[in-house]
Amino acid sequence: MPVDAARLERTLNPRTVVVVGDKGPNYNWLNNQKGFTGNLYSVQVDAKEVDGIVERGFTNFARLADVPGPIDLVICVVPRQVTPRIIADAAALDVAGVAMFTAGFAETKEATGIELQHQIVEIATNAGMAIVGPNCMGVYNRQLGVKFSAEMETGDRGNVSFISQSGSMAMALTSESQKAGLKIGRAISSGNACVVNEADYLEYLAGDPDTEYIGLYLEGVQEGQRFFRVLRETTRIKPVVIFKGGSTEPGARATDSHTGALGTPHRVWESMVRQAGAVPVVTRDELIDTLQALVRAPAAPGRSMALIAGSGGNSVAIGDAAGRAGLEAAALSDDSNAQLGEFFNTIGGTFANPFDVGFTIGNSGSADNLPRILDILGTDPSVDGVLYDFGTGSIHHVANDEAFERILGRLEAFVQQYQKPILFTCDPRNNAKTYEAARNGLLTRGFPVFTSFDRAAQAYAHATEYWTNRRDRERWAATS
Repeated sequence: MPVDAARLERTLNPRTVVVVGDKGPNYNWLNNQKGFTGNLYSVQVDAKEVDGIVERGFTNFARLADVPGPIDLVICVVPRQVTPRIIADAAALDVAGVAMFTAGFAETKEATGIELQHQIVEIATNAGMAIVGPNCMGVYNRQLGVKFSAEMETGDRGNVSFISQSGSMAMALTSESQKAGLKIGRAISSGNACVVNEADYLEYLAGDPDTEYIGLYLEGVQEGQRFFRVLRETTRIKPVVIFKGGSTEPGARATDSHTGALGTPHRVWESMVRQAGAVPVVTRDELIDTLQALVRAPAAPGRSMALIAGSGGNSVAIGDAAGRAGLEAAALSDDSNAQLGEFFNTIGGTFANPFDVGFTIGNSGSADNLPRILDILGTDPSVDGVLYDFGTGSIHHVANDEAFERILGRLEAFVQQYQKPILFTCDPRNNAKTYEAARNGLLTRGFPVFTSFDRAAQAYAHATEYWTNRRDRERWAATS
């Protein structure tokens, strides 16, 4: 159901946060907020817990009504039978929103859980108060330092936001995306979404100036028609990637008991997501990979690729991976082939696309060959982008800081000069000693890096699908 926009704004961007019911020995919910830039308070009546809270430097009150000033967000971690009273206290104080970690409601299909959730919804709805959850991890805001996991980064703005019906998935998506070099600005764990649902959050992120890319983990949707209307409007201005849980029969059984979401046949769901202009994926890795490609290979122009590997076998493998993803090996012009033929070392290899560049750029005295290859590919109109295996023939340069920096600089110059994306594979199973240095160097310069040919090719194909569909819709709108 639509919620009050001002209250949702305060809930997701709180200046005062109150944790109700945190317990030792670790007091995780309070400790998670240590980087919070606003006012943080505790409400706890259990005398056994109060001393531990105060010892850790947190201000504790016996009642929510004793907390000074307006309250934007209450984090509720009390037992489920106590929650209606906490929600009623919050409503009476005009609290903007409550994030409910507490579980055991309608998802259990038990009469008690259903009745408790009904009470919560009635109180919150009558008061116009936002409820995040229940059965969720709540709200992450990178800039303000509101967190539900110690691993979550704080600092400047992030341009990627997540909505997840699963709390553990919200944590994993955020953590793994951060390790992939993406800046996650927000994550919303929606749980049962008894008051504020996925359509509300998506509508909010569509208008959020900091959010440029959106990832969703869903097990079902509560307002199907509204969700797809909002999704269609959002994808006109921002890429949206959706990982749908429960796409198989065992998975569908699990979603039923997890969030109580009703399953949708996978083919029907995928078709509806594509029609709305979003990108459907089927794994967490695929979601993160696709966001990497969208963020770091912006406005991917097309599927005709230059495929660069460092050995004959890998040139075959990278070509197969591209083909499986629906990408094409660009047919270079006669002029490009003639230029490559002037210097390409083809002993046991080829300069046909896919390229085996191992001897050409890996031998001594070949420092200028990579820039020459990139210039040829950059000027060739058949090449939309480059998929580069940063392995044999390239990885050894990492050991030489000066050489590696020159390579990184030339790769950056290629993207800036020719406005063509370049994606890298860097397999951690090979060259273990230099893998992290290579990956980190590439990520620091803003390149997308993947662990396999298939993951890179599929991610780029998804990104191309989004940008192509968006350009087609813009042209259609301009002429209609």
